[in-house]
Amino acid sequence: MNVYFWRRYVTHTDLKKTPLCAACEAAGGKMVDFHGWLLPVQFEGILAEHKAVREAAGMFDVSHMGQIFIEGKDAWAFLQHINCNNIKNEPGAGTYSHILTEKGTIIDDAISFCIMPEKFLTVVNAACADEDYAWFQKQAEPFDVTVRNESAAWAMIAVQGPKAVETVNNLIPGVQELARFHIREIELLGAKGYVTRTGYTGEDGVEIMLPNDKIAALWDELLKLGVKPCGLGARDVLRLEAGYLLNGADADQTRTPYEANCGWVVKLAKENFVGKDALAAQKAQGLKEKLTAFVLKGPGVPRAGCKVYAGAEEKGVLTSGTYSPLFKGIAVGYVTADVAAGSEVEIEIHGRKVRAEAVKTPFYKNRV
Repeated sequence: MNVYFWRRYVTHTDLKKTPLCAACEAAGGKMVDFHGWLLPVQFEGILAEHKAVREAAGMFDVSHMGQIFIEGKDAWAFLQHINCNNIKNEPGAGTYSHILTEKGTIIDDAISFCIMPEKFLTVVNAACADEDYAWFQKQAEPFDVTVRNESAAWAMIAVQGPKAVETVNNLIPGVQELARFHIREIELLGAKGYVTRTGYTGEDGVEIMLPNDKIAALWDELLKLGVKPCGLGARDVLRLEAGYLLNGADADQTRTPYEANCGWVVKLAKENFVGKDALAAQKAQGLKEKLTAFVLKGPGVPRAGCKVYAGAEEKGVLTSGTYSPLFKGIAVGYVTADVAAGSEVEIEIHGRKVRAEAVKTPFYKNRV
């Protein structure tokens, strides 16, 4: 979802609130409705927060994300079955993958971590956490596993930026030695939790998960260390620059990993997994449309829903777009497969066509 479509600042009492809601409001957060959650769209401002993450360290309240634990002797086999990527079965290791329907379309993109043999944690997107859990339960029936949705018990802060890990090391000694896409159990502020080293910004960083009643104290400690609070607005710009999908916009149950330009997560050589036959057939037939990135060559801010043209021919529609301090107008959208990198197109913005070029992602060359 783009900032353009977020509802105006709200104080709805019917929205779900994270355990950090009050802390975000106290820090000056402008709160908005994001998939039924009351979350900050910005604090000081999107450009200042973008700068903090690209140059130093910023933190995001991501407590709305879901945590699903899978335990039992078939835990790894089960995750192999519901994921199109090969899930790592090594204590501490994590794997990014897509969870698919039988048709090969994307229910969610998620990261599964092996905490220990026969115990895994899958971190899922907030908007589909309940749907994911129901799908997990259904698919788990033939396996000797227990699936638990503990999303309501955990809160999480993502700390991102070139100085993020060294800053967090003041609170979690040794976190600098944690490898990328790995997890570690920790004890912090008198509670047990987890730290992972992934991110959604194109910078290095960590995510710290603690019980709900401990997360505000962690927020305060990070503020003392000079970490800048950041909102959904900066997060959307950062993730789009880094070429990451936004579930529900760039990826949903109408699109496959191949169409979403994520064929690298599909491992057709492994044993059967949900959606494998459909993906094999699509790969053999070739794609009609694919997610393609664009940079504007003129003024304007592209948004989801803008149409893409080559001459008079409509080629597709944008799913995400924003103003980037690094690249000006950037966007991604599903267009016909003949629109290759380097192609000249026009994007219709408020009834005016603006010249653009199709490019390869990421826009921002990830440091990680």
